[in-house]
Amino acid sequence: MLSFLQIKIYRGKFIAYSLFVLLIGIILAVMTCAVLLQQWVENVRNEVSNVFAQVNNNLQYDVDRIEAFMQRIYSNSGLMADVRYFLGNSAEGYLTSRLQDSRYNQPLISFPEDIKSFLSDGGLGDIVQVSLHTVQEGNVVRFDKNGNTSFQFRLPNEHEAFYETIQKGFVYRKKLSNPNQISNQLGEFRFLIGSEKIFSFIPNDQLYAVAAVKNSNDLYLATGRNNDLEQLVHRAAADNRSHGLLSNGYLNHAFFVTQPSTMFDYQLVSIVDLTLLVQQKKNTIILVLLIVLAAMISVMLLIIYNLREDAHFLQQIIHTIARVKNADFIPIASPRYRRYEYGMIAKELDEMRHQLDKHIRIEYLLKLEQQQTEMKALQNQINPHFLYNTLEIIRSFSLMNRANDTADAIAALGGLYRGIVKNENIITIKSELDLLQKYLEIMEFKYPDQFYYQFNVDETLLSLPTVKFWMQPLAENFFIHGFQADHHFNLLIVNGFEKEHHIQLEIVDNGKHIANDHLAEIQRTLVIKQDNSSTSIGLRNVYTRLLFFYGNNFTMTISNNEQAGVKVSITISKEAIKDVQTTYRG
Repeated sequence: MLSFLQIKIYRGKFIAYSLFVLLIGIILAVMTCAVLLQQWVENVRNEVSNVFAQVNNNLQYDVDRIEAFMQRIYSNSGLMADVRYFLGNSAEGYLTSRLQDSRYNQPLISFPEDIKSFLSDGGLGDIVQVSLHTVQEGNVVRFDKNGNTSFQFRLPNEHEAFYETIQKGFVYRKKLSNPNQISNQLGEFRFLIGSEKIFSFIPNDQLYAVAAVKNSNDLYLATGRNNDLEQLVHRAAADNRSHGLLSNGYLNHAFFVTQPSTMFDYQLVSIVDLTLLVQQKKNTIILVLLIVLAAMISVMLLIIYNLREDAHFLQQIIHTIARVKNADFIPIASPRYRRYEYGMIAKELDEMRHQLDKHIRIEYLLKLEQQQTEMKALQNQINPHFLYNTLEIIRSFSLMNRANDTADAIAALGGLYRGIVKNENIITIKSELDLLQKYLEIMEFKYPDQFYYQFNVDETLLSLPTVKFWMQPLAENFFIHGFQADHHFNLLIVNGFEKEHHIQLEIVDNGKHIANDHLAEIQRTLVIKQDNSSTSIGLRNVYTRLLFFYGNNFTMTISNNEQAGVKVSITISKEAIKDVQTTYRG
C-alpha cells in the first residue's frame, strides 16, 4: 500500500501532507475546545448573573419591607410610642415606661414583637438584627437561626455589635423622626440583613465560588473556604475589568466575573476554576478529539490513495516513454479512463491529435472555400444586367453618333474592369473610391441629368488599407432598390471621417426607404451569417468580406434616413486598422 514511498517526490509529498494534516488537526481541535470552553464559561457566567440578580432581588425585597415597616411605625401611634420607650432606655426603663402608659382596655403593643412578626418572619427571615440608636448609644434586637429573640441595651455606638462588616451582612439605615415635627430627629434605625441568609440559596458548587467584597476589601465567601480562593477574589475585585482570566500557578487558571451593586456598598465576585471545569467536561473534550482524530485518519487514507494512484500513473508514463524510445508502437489495451489519471491524459492526447488533424483539414478547406466565396461574391456583385445594360447604352450612343460619350463610357468600363482584374485583393481606400467612381460615372451615362454623386472622405483615411471592391455592391443596391427614375435628383454621397477610437465610412442616398420589417430581417441575416439566404446577397457578401478582413472589430449597420433614402454605416476600430496595416505592410 505504501510502495509509493520508494519514489522520492511522493515520499516528500507524503511527509508534507502528513505534517499539514497534523497541523490542521491540532488547530481544529484547539479551536473547537476553545469554543466549547468559551461556551461553558458563558453558561457559568449566566448562572452567576442569575445569582447576582437573585441577591439583588432579595435585598430589594428586604428594603421594601423595611420601608413598609417604617411607614407602619409612623401610622401607628401605639407602635411609635413603644419605639420611643425602647430608644435610649435600659431594659428596666423600657418595661417600666411602657407599663406606666398602658391602659387596661387596650392591648399592649411591643415594638420588638412587631419587628419579629412583621419584618423578620418570626425571626427566620433575612433581617437578623435591628438596632435603634441615639447619638451615643444603641439598643439591639437579635434573631438567631432558630428564631429566638435576644436584647442588648445601651451599648455604645462604637461597640463591636455595630461594626458594619460584610461577614455579618448589609446595614440599611433609616432615620427616626418625630411624627409631629419631621425635622426633629429622635434617633436612627439600623437594620442588618444577614449575609448568610441572603446567600443561602447558592449551592456549594465546586465549579465556581461566589463572594461579596466591599470597597474596604471586606470579604464574605458565600461558597468555598480556602486562602487561595480569598486571594483570587481580592485580585479580581481589584481588577478594573468586569471579567477576565487570573493565573494561580503555571497551569492553574481561573475565570472571574465582577458585578457591582448599585444598592449597597459591595460587588459580587465569581471565580470559575478552569482546571476543574475541564475535568468535569472531559468526556465531551475526549469525544471532540476522537472526532478530529477520525477526520485526520480519513484524510490521510485519502492522501495515501491519491499518492498511490499518482505513483502508478507516473510508472505508466515512464513505461510508455520507454516503449517509444524502443520504437515499440504495438497497440496495447487502453487504460481505464475513469479510474486512472494516465488514462485520461492518453485519451486527451489522442483527442488532441484528432482535433489537430481536423483543425488543419478545416482550415485548409476554409481557405479554399473562402477563395471560392470571394470569386462567387465578385461574380454576384457584378450584376450581369449591369454589363448588358452598359453595353446597350454604349451601342445606343454609337447609333446616335455620340462618339465622345461612347469613348468615355468604354474608357470608364475598361478602367473598372482593369481595377478589378489587375489589382491585388488588398488596396487602399483611395483605390477603392476610384473603382466606385468609375462605376458611378457609367451610371451617369445611363441616367443623364438624373443622378449625382459626391465624396466627402478625410484625406487621413485615403492611405488606409482595405479589402477590394466592397463599396460598389453597396452603391449598386441603391440603383436596384432605391433609385427613382421619375425623380430628377437622385443623389449618392460617400462620407468618411475619423473619431477618437474608430473611423467611420457612410454611403448615403436619397432614394426609397426600406420597410422596417424587411430592414430588421436584413440586419438579422448579416449578424447570424445565413449562407443559405436568397436575399441581400450583395450586402451579405460585403459584410462577410469585411468581417474576414477586420475581424470582430467592425460593425455594419443599415438604417433609413429621416427624409428619404438609406444610410449604410461601416465603423472600424482603430485597433483593427493598426492590425491590418501591420499585416498589409508585411
